Formats: sequence, structure tokens, C-alpha cells
Amino acid sequence: MYRYDEFDAAFVRQRVAQFRDQVERRTSGELTEDEFRPLRLMNGVYLQLHAYMLRIAIPYGTLSSRQMRKLAHIARTYDRGTGHFTTRQNLQFNWPKLTEIPDILDELAEVEMHAIQTSGNCIRNVTADHFAGATGDEVADPRPYAEIIRQWSSLHPEFSFLPRKFKVAVIASEHDRAAMQLHDIGLHLKRLQDGRLGFAVYVGGGMGRTPFVAKKIRDELPEEDLLSYLEAILRVYNLQGRRDNKFKARIKILIHEAGIEAIRAEVEEEWQRIRGGALKLPAEEIARIAAYFKPPGFETRPAKAALRPADRAFDRWVTRNTHVHKQPGYAIVTVSLKPIGGVPGDASAAQMDAVADIAERYSFDEVRVTHEQNLVLPHVSLGDLWEVYRALKEADLAESNAGLATDIIACPGLDYCALANARSIPIAQRISERLAPRQDEIGDLKIKISGCINACGHHHVGHIGILGVEKRGEEHYQLLLGGSGAEDAAIGNITGPGFGPDGIVDAVEKVVDRYLELRSGPDEPFLAAYGRLGAAPFKEALYVAA
Repeated sequence: MYRYDEFDAAFVRQRVAQFRDQVERRTSGELTEDEFRPLRLMNGVYLQLHAYMLRIAIPYGTLSSRQMRKLAHIARTYDRGTGHFTTRQNLQFNWPKLTEIPDILDELAEVEMHAIQTSGNCIRNVTADHFAGATGDEVADPRPYAEIIRQWSSLHPEFSFLPRKFKVAVIASEHDRAAMQLHDIGLHLKRLQDGRLGFAVYVGGGMGRTPFVAKKIRDELPEEDLLSYLEAILRVYNLQGRRDNKFKARIKILIHEAGIEAIRAEVEEEWQRIRGGALKLPAEEIARIAAYFKPPGFETRPAKAALRPADRAFDRWVTRNTHVHKQPGYAIVTVSLKPIGGVPGDASAAQMDAVADIAERYSFDEVRVTHEQNLVLPHVSLGDLWEVYRALKEADLAESNAGLATDIIACPGLDYCALANARSIPIAQRISERLAPRQDEIGDLKIKISGCINACGHHHVGHIGILGVEKRGEEHYQLLLGGSGAEDAAIGNITGPGFGPDGIVDAVEKVVDRYLELRSGPDEPFLAAYGRLGAAPFKEALYVAA
């Protein structure tokens, strides 16, 4: 895990002091809210429906136990005892007092954390595969490159005021667990034809009002050219991206209107001009950063777990919530933050403390945050799974539903967000309760819910996606089918007329019923069945069948 150097520490502390002065000027009336807005956004502070919200950066989703305990302390001391993990691998506190936010930032700095560039028109928190460094299906750990990008992009003077926010994701596996193709820039670390490490580079992905899957702009980028190529892309975008219309300001719109070939030519021209200069990554610098992410001190362990008392619930949890580790004798554990009928992504201070304790004892002091709003213990001995399960169960964190229909992604929606048109949380809770009795029969199914067109709940790429809209002053919900945020990335299709808050829950159940009725067998997943059958039978179930 990366550790701050002297520059990092001084930089964060100076930023906290600066923001403390800005808050004092706001509360004294010296600054108006309009004047304060760009200053608070630079420090991750939003004004929501009922209170200010603070969004904390968790670079590439990696936390230590010490950092998780600090988040628990902040939730307990400055908020209402809960934190919300987001689809950007961040954490949000929804109820801090503005006057106390500088104190929160001071406390975060004690554990090498901050909220810089979690909002505003800049390069946001760089995300990565939450199984990075633990799964055997990757060519190398992608997090060192995510850290290099984080350092390069932090307060980059040329890219601090882009036409719009900018998001980057890095993966190193053929299986995309980070929705890489739905980012402004997606990087796929791989072996190049000459055997060296390098990247396939994707550009122009994104959701929101106009969703697009990213297009590949380069297939064989040597690792030493990573920053120069990213800089070339950002320069082209910064110069040509629209600033007259925020709905058309993202790089995805630039690529859609100009065409990928035209943008590729301009990026290549700029890249050839700057390539090989100060932005060239020396091998020794890559190695220096990679050393922070070296594998922990694994011990030789049995390839199978030790005998333990018979427990059907435990067996189910192992089946659903563990993944094969690259180190024999170990497993990757998903900690579900989706209790049946609960708020997706929420964790109490007590639960965060519990996860920190478990990670410290059983997972080499490391926790990951997933873009699906769950947590991961990346390095757990098979022989410790029973004890980990028991500890999670005691903290009400042993839900065995990773990847199932109740493992729902949902944004905060109209319960918190000033941009939302409809509530997301109650819809997620009711769908969870409705489908829970049959979720094992249903199998893998990704349901994603957004309370507005900004798509923070990733509804466009849900197998079943739900978009909350406002219709004649009331909450209304559109239903989308067939989306994916994985390596087969696709934008879902709107089924037809929308539904009210009660009708949307029934509609989801009708879609699930039709899938179970028409699938070729229990091994045919929803997306495969939808691809084979098309939309017609599902529309019939929704709009025709009695």
C-alpha cells in the first residue's frame, strides 16, 4: 500500500489549512455561497438536499485497517454513525456540519487520506479492479499504475479546470471488474507482442444523459509512455471539449461528434511531440512505486480449508462470497454491504470497526472498496474462513449474496441528492425483499438503480437497470434491460413506458419471472437469455400479459 512521502503530507496539510480559512470566511459572510461553491467542490464538499456532504477519496479502492478505523471514528463523531460507499470507490458522509469539515480533513490527513479531486471538473479518484494483486487472472497488479496516475493528476495545473469531470480506471485482467469501458479513459494492462507490459487504451466511455461504451484508441502502449499518452489525450480534450454546454462537455461527446479516427490522429500528433520527454516513466520509478504493492508475506497453507462444524449458511457464504486467490491456500472474500432490505453501500461505524479488526487479523491489514458498493478482504487463509464468517456474522455483514439479485447498486437518490428526481434507496430495498426468497434460483443478476439521469447508480449497464425521473410532479421509473459493465460492456435498452414507485417493483419481478420461464436451463444467465430471446418476451410480460 502506498505511503505518503514528505511532499504528500505537506501538500495535504496545506490544503486543509487553506480550506479551514475558506470555511471561516463563508460562515462569517465574507464569502457568498456562489463564491464558496468552487472552493468547497475542490475539497469534496457538496451541498445536498438537507446538509453538506463530504466525499472522501479512496484511491484504487485500497484501505488499511487504520484508515478504516478513522472512517468509523469520523462517522461516529461528526456524522450520524454511518458512511456510504460509492460506485467510485469513495466514501461519503451525508450529515457533517460545515464548520467541522476542516476538522474531519485534519483527521483524515493523520491516516494519509483526503478529499481532494473527489468533485469538480478535474481528474477524479482513479479506480481499479478490487481484486487487484490477489486474483490469478491478471498479468500484474494494476494499482502501481493507478498510483502513478494519481500522483501525476493531483493538482495538475493544466487539467485542474477541464470542460467537465474526468474519470480513469485501470484493470489487468480479461475479466473487467471495474467497468473500465464506461470511463473517460480506460486502461487495460496486458502483455504486448514483444513480451513487455503495456496498455490497451480506451477513451470516451461514460453514462449520464448520453451513455457511450469507450472506443479503443491504442492497443499497444508501452508502460513507459503511459503518462505522455494520457497527457496527449487530456490536452486534446481540454482544448476541444465544449465549455458552453455542460451536457455536451464530456470527452465522450467530443469523440462521438468528431469521430474516433480524427481524435486518434490529433492525440498521436500531440503524443509524438511530447513523447520521450519529462513524462517518460523510468523503469526504476515504476519499480519504486510497485514496491509499495508487493504481495504480503503469504505462508504455505493447505489447499483446502480445515474441518469445521457443519453449517449450511457458511457453505453458501463460501460459494457466493469468496473467489479463488492466486496464492494457494488463500481466498478473496467479498463483504456484502447489501443486507436484505437494507441501504446498498451503507456501513455503520461499528461495522467499519469490525471490518478493520477482521482485516488486521485475517487479511494482512488490507481492505478494498468495490465499485459495486461492497468491501473486499483480499488475502484470507482458507483455514481462517470460518472465523472470518463468524466475525462478519456478528457484525451483520455475512449476507451471502455477492452477484445475486439482492446485491443491488443504488445511488443515494432523492433521499439525499439535490440533483435527483426520484428515490433510489426505497426501490432497492423493496426489490431486495421481493427477490430474496428466490435469489439462488435466479442466479447472477445485476440490478442497478439511479435517481436521475446522471447515472451514479450505473443504471445504463445493469442487466436490469432502473432510472428515476420526474413525471408531472411525481416519481416515475424507466426500466432498461440488457446492459453490462463488464468486458462485454453494453448499454441497456429502455423497455417502454415507465412505472410508478409501486409498479417498478412489480415490473422487475415480471422480468425475472419471464426469464426463469424461458431460460434454456439453470446455467443460462440472464444476459445470455436476453441476447437469445430479444426484448419481445419481456415487453410482453410487462405490457401485454394480464
